Amino acid sequence: MNLKHFFFLLLLLGHAQLSAQKVWTLDECVAYAIEHNLQLNDFDLNTQSNKETYRQSVRNLLPIINGFADYSINFGRSINPEDNSFVNTEFFSNNYSLQSSFDLFQGFQKINSIKASKFLYKATKEESLQQKYLLAFRVMSAYYDIQFIEGLITISEEQVQISQTNYDLVKKQVDLGAMAGADLYEAESLLLADKLLLTQNENRLKAAKLTLLQAMNIEGQSDISIQPELISSGPSEGVETMLSDSIFVAAKDFMPSIKAQGYRVKAAKKQLAATRGGLFPSIALQTGIGTGYFETIRDTLGVTIPFRDQIRDNTFRFVGASLNVPIFNGWTSRSRVKQQKIALDRAKNNAKITEQELYQIIQQLVQEHEALAAETAQTQKGMDSQRLAFSIAQKRYERGMINAIELGQAKTLFATAQNQNLQAQLRLRVNNSTLDFYRGLPIFNIN
Repeated sequence: MNLKHFFFLLLLLGHAQLSAQKVWTLDECVAYAIEHNLQLNDFDLNTQSNKETYRQSVRNLLPIINGFADYSINFGRSINPEDNSFVNTEFFSNNYSLQSSFDLFQGFQKINSIKASKFLYKATKEESLQQKYLLAFRVMSAYYDIQFIEGLITISEEQVQISQTNYDLVKKQVDLGAMAGADLYEAESLLLADKLLLTQNENRLKAAKLTLLQAMNIEGQSDISIQPELISSGPSEGVETMLSDSIFVAAKDFMPSIKAQGYRVKAAKKQLAATRGGLFPSIALQTGIGTGYFETIRDTLGVTIPFRDQIRDNTFRFVGASLNVPIFNGWTSRSRVKQQKIALDRAKNNAKITEQELYQIIQQLVQEHEALAAETAQTQKGMDSQRLAFSIAQKRYERGMINAIELGQAKTLFATAQNQNLQAQLRLRVNNSTLDFYRGLPIFNIN
């Protein structure tokens, strides 16, 4: 294979790879971002930690069992375990025991702790889901930013094509002596200005794509292609008639942030009950079994009794109960109860703040929807009027009735009207999608 064929093969492979570039839909972008986002992984790990805390709080109801064994060598004056007399000989001993304790009553502290940890686990699950929704909205915003800038590029390309056509027309007229050279400079100036705007929009598109790639956490890639979508200029009738209060009522039933704060309030109540349990007496049951081997224990002939016999003969068992009555500990328990009451009040206040913020967001979205619907309709009419005005100006320019500056002004007004209409339509689409989300409609496929 010669060098020419080698470069031709590379060109074909590069073209095939470019042609096979994946085109991403909004749902695919959101799903990929949720799967690969590192911040979400941290929230998931926090959820797993709270799940284990909840499981351990349940296991805390089980009895505590401990084993004990020791080996010791005594030197000098020691007590003979056989008759409790003092001896001055060196000897060694072994002790073995198995002990267990079980809390019969602790003011229901463990029961309330189980319920509190369960509510906290549920709260972290909802907070993790809330973060997924927030990430989905960031991805959606970046996705529609790309679509908006691609629309601007399409408009800019049309403007460049028009300016190029006019420049070619003026150049022919100048070559024929029908127009002055100054007209060619004016046409060239407009063409260069449109090309500069096109380059600026292309750079904006690269920045917008980078924002989406970073939100999705795609590494080793600098470009992405999104699925083009049709833009409907008509407002959503169902959302127009929806009131903020009705949307808020629907959102409260499923919004993870609201549910998470509700669980935290419940957890704080149970934590307060568990703290109050420390003011009550506690009852515990203990039991155990033990044995030991001592070198000083001998038979009538003065021979040390074998290990197996001593382990059997020295076995002891015990069963007991203990009562602990808190009388005074420097007001520590009372202070903990007061602190937990404050924590409960803070949890309730945070829940109200979350509800208030949600209502304000919905209120703003409804107001923005009404404004955007009117703005979209007005920009549509303005764009149609500017299109007609530019068409007339273009014909007048071709007939020499106006100069290039006047044509450029009409063309700029038409492009501005196109940009305003495109922006209003995309903002209205994002607004409709957001309101549909708060109404409980399945905007994102998130579990």
